Amino acid sequence: MTITNNTILITGGGSGIGLEIAKALSPANKIIIVGRNKEKLEAAAKDLDNVFTIQADITNEADIDRLVEEVKVNFGGLNILINNAGSAYIYNVANDGDAYSKAVSEFTTNYFAPIRLSEKFLPLLKQQTEAAIVNVSSIVGFVPGSHLPTYSDSKAALHSHTRLLRYELAKDTNVKVFELMPPLVNTDFSVEIGGRENGIPASDVANDLVKALQEDIYEIRVGNTGLLYDNFFAATEGAFATFNN
Repeated sequence: MTITNNTILITGGGSGIGLEIAKALSPANKIIIVGRNKEKLEAAAKDLDNVFTIQADITNEADIDRLVEEVKVNFGGLNILINNAGSAYIYNVANDGDAYSKAVSEFTTNYFAPIRLSEKFLPLLKQQTEAAIVNVSSIVGFVPGSHLPTYSDSKAALHSHTRLLRYELAKDTNVKVFELMPPLVNTDFSVEIGGRENGIPASDVANDLVKALQEDIYEIRVGNTGLLYDNFFAATEGAFATFNN
């Protein structure tokens, strides 16, 4: 698809992968970064061209309705929605407590919010000659990580939903649906699970997304995600054991 002269909204755009995507796409597009922390958003946008900020909590329905209205009124529409914001708890599902509450929180941000955002923005996206939804899942969406049990569940659910949404929208709309599948990435989000030492640069993820958008590659398996994906479906038990060891 064309990756110039678009209006692009990125949730969780104030840092990490979201901010690197904004940097990669901002020179030739109008970018809206969304997050809960106004100061963080403004600091992220201040040195970038064509980047605008909207403070909103994507887990709050009223905030999402306001976000859609602001995009409609102030930007005239939307070409690409990037559902990037995420939430995770690091714990052991067998030994640590409160798995249910952790799962509810993670699913609210990682699964239900992208569904609601996509549904609310689809009328605007369908008005465009060419449009896209990008859901950011994870390597743990198909090979679950024992240290991220219910986060893995939420990303598996998002992967399933993304495939079905792509199938349905391909029938009679111009809205393409992409899934970005990063491995471990060096961001503040991943510090506790070794991202600083073992993660790939967030800019690599952003660059792979840009290339995939240009070439219409709908499942974007960044870094070693592709290798693990292939190995998992060839030998699921072995791949699961390797990943978690």
